[in-house]
Amino acid sequence: MCAMWRLQVALWTLFSPLCASFGAESKARSCGEVRQAYSSRGFSLDHVPHQEISGEHLRVCPQGYTCCTSEMEDKLSQQSKLEFENLVEESSYNMRTTFVSRHKKFDEFFLELLDNSEKSLNGMFTETYGKLYKQNSEVFQDLFTELKRYYTGGNVNLEEMLNDFWSKLLERMFQLLNSQYHFTDDYLECVSKYADQLKPFGDVPRKLKAQVTRAFIAARTFVQGLMVGREVANRVAKVNVFPACIRALTKMQYCPYCRGLPGLKPCHNYCHNVMKGCLANQADLDAEWNLFIDAMLLVADRLEGPFNIEAVIEPIDVKISEAIMIMQDNSMQVSAKVFQGCGQPKPSGMGRSSRGISDKFSARFRPYTPEERPTTAAGTSLDRLRVVWRTMQHSMIDIKEKLRESKRFWSNLPDDICAKGKMTESDDDQCWNSHTKGRYFPEVVKKGLTNQLNNPEVDVDITRPDTLIRQQIMALRVMTNKLRNAYNGNDIYFQDSSDEGSGSGSGSGCSGGCPTEPVGPVGTEAPVIGADRSNERAASAGRAASHRPSLALLLAASLLALQTPTPWR
Repeated sequence: MCAMWRLQVALWTLFSPLCASFGAESKARSCGEVRQAYSSRGFSLDHVPHQEISGEHLRVCPQGYTCCTSEMEDKLSQQSKLEFENLVEESSYNMRTTFVSRHKKFDEFFLELLDNSEKSLNGMFTETYGKLYKQNSEVFQDLFTELKRYYTGGNVNLEEMLNDFWSKLLERMFQLLNSQYHFTDDYLECVSKYADQLKPFGDVPRKLKAQVTRAFIAARTFVQGLMVGREVANRVAKVNVFPACIRALTKMQYCPYCRGLPGLKPCHNYCHNVMKGCLANQADLDAEWNLFIDAMLLVADRLEGPFNIEAVIEPIDVKISEAIMIMQDNSMQVSAKVFQGCGQPKPSGMGRSSRGISDKFSARFRPYTPEERPTTAAGTSLDRLRVVWRTMQHSMIDIKEKLRESKRFWSNLPDDICAKGKMTESDDDQCWNSHTKGRYFPEVVKKGLTNQLNNPEVDVDITRPDTLIRQQIMALRVMTNKLRNAYNGNDIYFQDSSDEGSGSGSGSGCSGGCPTEPVGPVGTEAPVIGADRSNERAASAGRAASHRPSLALLLAASLLALQTPTPWR
């Protein structure tokens, strides 16, 4: 079919000048419509003929009688290239801006929750522990600093960082609870070695680490996925228009001008063959792009989650305070075992009893009555975060919808560009078929580079894939792998975006502790954490927490759904 079509075009090109030569003067038509259309494109009418001239000089368009000079054909070729570049960018504009705007919205939401969580902890601990907290507040400030640094792509190993936090807290508390002794750095290092054996904070560190790591791994990987999607889309949208494509575009869009038919649009199938040839490499991106979008949707399901703020009763400040209380209650046993293993420390000589300081740790959180509900900025921020949380729930639904819409975008791009009535004629018998008005007979080739071998309109070298497109395919493949790992609660090597040439190798904190689930459709329903309390102190702390904004709100927004409920003490 393609060979017969090329023979027909060749015969038309060969004989049309001969046929036109008979009675040339009498048959030459006016180029008035062409001049008007050409001028409307912003071109000068200098050297534009008023009537048709012989077209032997044309290199792209049919060489019969024509309204085009060589200069016009060159300018129309340049115009074809420019319009095609703009057309691809415009067609992908909505999809590209989706990644930009949703990345900004998600990023702002997550960081706002994290900032408010730190303020909540600082306010609660200042009120509860007073001077003792202020003297040791850098331990908690470092915790939030490192969490922020991890989320923003810093070189942070989450598991090690959280272990360090509990080790530092243990050292500080051990000194405060045994202030009548002097401890050297070596002795405190010995104390830390007994942490796993003694579990001075109970099971709080392990459970909190599992929740925090899964939340932050998912959030950081998702926001990086939005960035990668944006960058890939922006790069691919700047299409590389090779010479054979420019020739085909010119022939399709502007050769009707030269034939005196400036208002005639190309045939639908003709447009498809041209676009599939010009966008062959972009179509090859589609398979990896679709896998990337599927992985983004899986992590989005995790981040959307089943949680609501009213059900969250386990804020991080209460958990850490509960851990402090556990150690204080067991301080005698812990100290005795440490002294047995590390040796008896030397008296400090300060004559100060540990009892006075220890008593300050006996503070308990009492629940607020309705009349005592906080009205300060620290208290009312919970109401504001509820609004933020509901907004984020709607935002995640919106993000997922936009992600689904972007699937198969690159392979469908020729269909979008060649829409009937927009770029092409609606009537398949009254359209430009590459040399005259009439039906276009060649079959439409399939999508992708290798299928362009028999493209009748664009001469595509299928042995030379576009390097930029191949780079973007690899970038998507790497990001998809990260997303799948994040979906399962695992972190892998993460390139530090702020430090060229160095990666973080961040740990997931789930080695041996977090279940690995198969990648695939799963339910996002998760249990309410800490539903069954077994002691009054923890219940009181939970009720107080319901009036305070905390990192649990962050977990509510981004915590990956856990398989099995693990209640707190």
